[in-house]
Amino acid sequence: MASILVVDDEMGIRELLNEILTDEGHTVYAAESAVQARTVREQMRPDLVLLDIWMPDTDGITLLKEWSNSGQLTMPVVMMSGHATIDTAVEATRIGALNFLEKPIALQKLLKTVNKALESAPKQAQPLEPAATMASSRSAPESKPTVAAVAPPAGEYISGIAKTYFDLPLREARDLFEKAYFEHQMQIMGGSMTRISEYTGLERTHLYRKLKALGVDATKNKTEVVPESATLKS
Repeated sequence: MASILVVDDEMGIRELLNEILTDEGHTVYAAESAVQARTVREQMRPDLVLLDIWMPDTDGITLLKEWSNSGQLTMPVVMMSGHATIDTAVEATRIGALNFLEKPIALQKLLKTVNKALESAPKQAQPLEPAATMASSRSAPESKPTVAAVAPPAGEYISGIAKTYFDLPLREARDLFEKAYFEHQMQIMGGSMTRISEYTGLERTHLYRKLKALGVDATKNKTEVVPESATLKS
């Protein structure tokens, strides 16, 4: 998956974004200031940056300008703020920000924006082969394994979903598997969020977010009430 840099001076926002995005399969780096953000940007080269506008030392707009002017704005940047005006959002977009998220950030809005930003990110160049590997590749024709060579027999299904996802993108295959997994757990545990939480090791609030993101009906066969929405509060 992707590497994402979260820049926000509020610890609660950093921790919650880290939890959600890590659960989505991403690697998350956190920075509480522009100073830390510069260091992570240089060392980790993130695929995406979620950048808060209002920070105590250097604000997000200034940092965005700095990256743009120095040629370091090579990754998509999504600005975040709970107090920004339309003019601020327009300025950030003019400088080079891809999108803008207003706090409190709705979970589905966050995931949709992150996915769209990553789709627009430039592809990283593949590393060059070592000299020895390049030399041997010239003397022997390249052999590429096919999907059929490693895929299990067709026609095996779980909840109507094929067991093999080798012909799907990683994220899509993982989402399909997780949806089938949680639907199965809902069925065998009678829809008990308590039992599913204990069995999977997911905290209940986190579990509700996961089910909602996957489109799993958490109210089916149970009487517990599911929160209408999950938001990230500033």
